[in-house]
Amino acid sequence: MNRLLSLLLLASPLALSAQVINKPKLALRNWATGLNEPVALANCGDQRMFVVQRAGRIRIISDSMTVLTRPFLNITSQVNSGQNEQGLLGLAFAPNYLQTGYFYVYYITGNSAGTSRVSRFRVSNDPDSADVASETIIYEWPQPYWNHNGGDIHFGPDGYLYIGFGDGGSANDPQQNGQDYTEPLGDMLRIDVSDAGTTYTVPPTNPFYGTPSDTLPEIWAAGLRNPWRWSFDRQTGDMWIGDVGQNAWEEVDFWPAGDNSCPNFGWRCREGFVATPGVSQSNCQGASAYVAPVAAFDHVAANQGGQAWCSVIGGYVYRGSWYPHHAGRYIFTDYCAGDFLTFSEGYNVDTMLMSTTAGYSAFGQDADGQLYVANQINGQVRKLYDPCPMDDPQITAQGDLLTATAGNAYQWFLNGQAISGAAEQTYLATVSGNYQVRVDLGAPCTLFSDTLAFIVSAVADAPSGGKVLVYPQPARDLLTIERSGEATAGHLEVMDLTGKLVQRIRLQQGQVRATLPTGGLANGSYELRIVPEKGAVLERATFVVSH
Repeated sequence: MNRLLSLLLLASPLALSAQVINKPKLALRNWATGLNEPVALANCGDQRMFVVQRAGRIRIISDSMTVLTRPFLNITSQVNSGQNEQGLLGLAFAPNYLQTGYFYVYYITGNSAGTSRVSRFRVSNDPDSADVASETIIYEWPQPYWNHNGGDIHFGPDGYLYIGFGDGGSANDPQQNGQDYTEPLGDMLRIDVSDAGTTYTVPPTNPFYGTPSDTLPEIWAAGLRNPWRWSFDRQTGDMWIGDVGQNAWEEVDFWPAGDNSCPNFGWRCREGFVATPGVSQSNCQGASAYVAPVAAFDHVAANQGGQAWCSVIGGYVYRGSWYPHHAGRYIFTDYCAGDFLTFSEGYNVDTMLMSTTAGYSAFGQDADGQLYVANQINGQVRKLYDPCPMDDPQITAQGDLLTATAGNAYQWFLNGQAISGAAEQTYLATVSGNYQVRVDLGAPCTLFSDTLAFIVSAVADAPSGGKVLVYPQPARDLLTIERSGEATAGHLEVMDLTGKLVQRIRLQQGQVRATLPTGGLANGSYELRIVPEKGAVLERATFVVSH
């Protein structure tokens, strides 16, 4: 995608073999309909999904296409949802919710620009209904403008509650809140709410714990414009943030688990990878003082449906077990464009799904790690799935005969180029090189195998006029060597690519077949030499080891 300005790429040894990589596929399945402006999704540790509706209600999805009629929580009388970035915006269940019944919400209350409020509630005796009267106000801060309220809240792997605040609104952060450490706007807060007898305490590992009073000790990270939706990787604890941009760039930020050194993501001095357009840099530092995003997308270039990006919607790293092709990938989207993208290892961006539907506002993750997405405009929640969950095709070799996983149709490739006429399940290799096969496994699943580095078994005449055959190629645990001619006594020697002798076995007079254990050899190419008792090397061959 040409919107991507810069990414960190990791080199792969297979990149040299012109291997075609299967891009993961993504599809959406209806999960719930008839909701009113869903803006957040959460789970409490069981099989239910909870949907936050902006006006002030939380609904329960108990199963596919089943939404309970009665809200879990209704606080519409306390919520200010007058502007489209106001309302009930965040929900987080305590890590021990199934024992304590405590959960936390973020909403805007009061008139006009209002006040951001984080409150604790508890469930009633009915597990599908909260006790509205149980509210305890945990944290409040007045908003100078109605927009950029953030609102996403999550418990981290450390058990603390993290609260994402926007910069307070208007345009280009006129109060410079993003770089102000005396108040919470434009920051990520981190507080300890584990003691239900208090509102909260400040964790002693917060970066400004115990510092002078002009620095807010609740601050854990700074320099954010509007971290509308963000998440923790449930396996690693890393934080991923979709930070909504101003007029030029949308960005995705990343911070590793366990680092409490207060990352500053640069707003309002930086937007994406550049100095913020139209903003004076007089109170800003150089780019190295700020944490750069892992990706940025501009507001100019349109997608295939003709729609440009406008508001990045942060997602989750997939840690479910159903779809191995998605494993470890961060999946996110944009409110206007509806492009669903993913990060693979090294932050390499692939387009997973191009959608012309705008309005996707939030992702959710159930107790099993399956992912969902809510659409604020049409009131739907949809479940993400992989339409091609099968394993990638495989190539097996018997001698020079290559065989692909069974499928509907085939195309073989050598060094990245299609082999003319090679359209059967098997292919007899006559040339050494890097082989791949494309297999049609049923629409829409036409997938490539991994590259197989293969050396044909036949070897040219040796000086004595004899021949040597080595198989299978590549070898895994055992290599077979067959020789013709006089089959004199001597030794079989294996040399690595540096010319170092790594293995040696005895050959008896008349012995035409030998087996060589390869389990202890590293993956790679080797030269095999047959050396008689007296005299020069008699025969040579090459082989590949791949475990």
